[in-house]
Amino acid sequence: MTHITKEHQRLDDHYNKKKDWLKWGPYLSERQWGTVREDYSPNGDAWNYLPHDHARSRTYRWGEDGIAGISDRYCNICFSVALWNGKDPILKERLFGLTGPQGNHGEDVKELYYYLENTPSHSYMKHLYKYPQNEFPYNDLVEKNRNIGKHDNEYELLDTGIFDNDEYFDVFTEYAKAESEDLLIKISVCNRGPKTATAHVLPTLWIRNFWSFTGMPEKPIITQQKGNTAPYVSVDHSYVGQYNLYFDTPKKILFTENETNMERVFDGTNEHPFKKDLFHDAVINNDFTLAEKNRKGTKCAPLYTLEIAPGETHVIKLRLTKDKLESPLSDTFDSAFALRQEESKNFLHAITDKSSEDEREIQKQAFAGLLWTKQYYNYEVDLWLEGDPGTTPPQERLHGRNSTWKTFRNHDILSMPDAWEYPWFAAWDSAFHCVTFSMVDHEFAKKQLLLFTKEWYMAPNGQIPAYEWNFSDVNPPVQAWAAIQIYQMEQRKTGKGDIKFLKRMFNKLALNFTWWVNREDSLNNNVFEGGFLGLDNIGVFDRSNGVPGGGVLEQVDGTSWMALYCLNMLEIALEIAQDDDTFEDMALKYFGHFVFIAEALNKITKDSMNSWDEKEGFFYDTLILPHGQKIPIKVRSISGLLSLTAVLNIRKGCLEKLPRFKASMEWYRKYRIERQQYQVVEEYGPDNDVLLSLVPRKRLDILINSILDESEFLAEYGIRSLSKEHENRYEVEINGATYGIEYEPAESSTDLFGGNSNWRGPIWMPMNYLFISTFKEYHNYFGDNLKYAYPSGSDKQLNLKEIAFEISKRLIGIFQKNEDGKRPVNLLHENKYTEKHFEDLILFYEYFDGNNGRGVGASHQTGWTALVANLIEEINR
Repeated sequence: MTHITKEHQRLDDHYNKKKDWLKWGPYLSERQWGTVREDYSPNGDAWNYLPHDHARSRTYRWGEDGIAGISDRYCNICFSVALWNGKDPILKERLFGLTGPQGNHGEDVKELYYYLENTPSHSYMKHLYKYPQNEFPYNDLVEKNRNIGKHDNEYELLDTGIFDNDEYFDVFTEYAKAESEDLLIKISVCNRGPKTATAHVLPTLWIRNFWSFTGMPEKPIITQQKGNTAPYVSVDHSYVGQYNLYFDTPKKILFTENETNMERVFDGTNEHPFKKDLFHDAVINNDFTLAEKNRKGTKCAPLYTLEIAPGETHVIKLRLTKDKLESPLSDTFDSAFALRQEESKNFLHAITDKSSEDEREIQKQAFAGLLWTKQYYNYEVDLWLEGDPGTTPPQERLHGRNSTWKTFRNHDILSMPDAWEYPWFAAWDSAFHCVTFSMVDHEFAKKQLLLFTKEWYMAPNGQIPAYEWNFSDVNPPVQAWAAIQIYQMEQRKTGKGDIKFLKRMFNKLALNFTWWVNREDSLNNNVFEGGFLGLDNIGVFDRSNGVPGGGVLEQVDGTSWMALYCLNMLEIALEIAQDDDTFEDMALKYFGHFVFIAEALNKITKDSMNSWDEKEGFFYDTLILPHGQKIPIKVRSISGLLSLTAVLNIRKGCLEKLPRFKASMEWYRKYRIERQQYQVVEEYGPDNDVLLSLVPRKRLDILINSILDESEFLAEYGIRSLSKEHENRYEVEINGATYGIEYEPAESSTDLFGGNSNWRGPIWMPMNYLFISTFKEYHNYFGDNLKYAYPSGSDKQLNLKEIAFEISKRLIGIFQKNEDGKRPVNLLHENKYTEKHFEDLILFYEYFDGNNGRGVGASHQTGWTALVANLIEEINR
């Protein structure tokens, strides 16, 4: 049982509706521009319809963005930090990066920022942004990346040399909640350079613009007030009420409106000059005539011009609160801040009590990233397609992207994969996120997972939307897997599992399972197709947009995901049935379905669609052409290995509690033996556990030996997504055309799905986590009766639990300091990350180089990569 801290009590008060501790949080997006929901173009070109250059001048329709920002849960009132170093061509109000077509490997943020700390109630949060003192190299980043190829590394901000002489500011933004609607704010600007430097800091408060689109009963207003000890502005908002922002005395107080500069963006006419980009114009041109003219507006910022000596830090204090306070920034401000910091530390220690200091630091930043990237997400597809009253979007959109998802509508706080590069949910990413969220906040994890089953997310036919760029694409169905993981984690921590949560998930996922069966098994043979299934470019051709020759691609991973889904539903049904025996019937339904899937994938007959290659010992996808020709696609990848993950050990104790299920299972097995049909339950004793596995024992040995082979899948830092054997390119000829694939340990050299993700060799944390969980499940059944050479070919024999432990250590090693004080994740800039103000900063990348463990892809993919925190807990359990 976890020690109960003040933070645990806050969460308990929140979920018992005693106090709304989650009304305010880090819900402000890091990138609203270049997203699908802001795209009203006829051709779906989101990156060019609202580019970064327009973002400072153009009002968003569906959200807001900023640096280290916060908002209320519906993004009505927003706060973030804006900066200027006196040399940049633009005010730094949001993070800069390249869009898909601009980057040599797709979208990529070109900034240095770090999520340092966050509690699940957001009672304390800390963010670091590193801001150069010299002119930010916008053009250099664009031009260099434009002129390098797919086989080159991405040209990053650290590569430009702008940090070489330490001429930069560390900007720490911290929030502490004195109460649920009383937020203390500190902005600390540290000069890390050798010379005195000037920093212009604009803590910015603004109101999301609804009035220009949907109309409001009354336009909100921010108004300057006179305070006795600190200046402040008041916010009057008909949706969320009144708030006050107190702040240290600034050089100036600026006001404008959060409205589009029609003249700059559209060559139109402005009704007034007070537009969204006025602060940019005022600061860059040193002309504050307009920005100081009004004492009210819908966007406001106190301006601080700080002369900071080398090594010095200047602190700006602010307070956003419902209350009217006489001394808002007094000594109680600091004491309240210190208390929340201490409580945050206590909470971290309570949930990582067995971790070493280095392990705890990794976990702290993994949790912080996960919590900082909780984002307000608003998208109503029917309104987005048809346009707001008085507008007429291009008619082409009515039949374009997401046009069949008119029931989709949400105003929710969602866990983003990466709040800049992927500032929208992805269904399977979110399921993995929830498994780590459950370490810090069981209730949020459950509610987040349940969201995807709601009628305003899930389509009427049972399909779960994949991600913003194409809701109709197919992500792996891992929601049931995540549900049982979360249930068991809560059960271990609290001593009680939430059966009601399992029932709610099960009832809706049963609809989704049926959609899969009807939609993705076109030949009705229990071997599934499924599209790209999240593994963007793991095949020799694009699996989502048809296949060569007009055939059908029967995918091992599609079938494996469905088998895993089947067993997850069976496990949930068995757990519920021990409390409610009416669920025994559903358990039998999924047991039977799993038998048919396993038979379809494994049996060997003349007419079967079997994908097991007996000679090579691997499962391969099979292309079936219209005239019946079958072409095996012999790519050795985690697609073939995924068959291992469909495994469930049903405990003897569970079977004893469910005699009807046990008797039916025994009859079913006897019936199939009598008819010489494929047996899924290879070993069976009436008083023993029962193992259900998609892979028969003989094939299990072969596949695990492949995983543990360092010349194939086992790398120094985890399991590769493609066998290293494919350093020698694999090619297949289909209807006269040649298709191929080769091992690429890091960035992708193909444009499939934008090229910013790569499954052709790198190490992916979620897939590794699945395999580790799989090994533990097999060990639950076989124990020490099943051992393998680790690595393959060595004299070291380990059971599967021990192997899971060893692979976990390899993955954790990506983030740990080695004997040289360097973390493999930082390999490309390892010397910089040994410096004092960099050495303890950790980024949680999308995936990792299959050869050396360096971070690749989205640099703040703190969603599923945060699973490393679970691995640390598990090896210390």
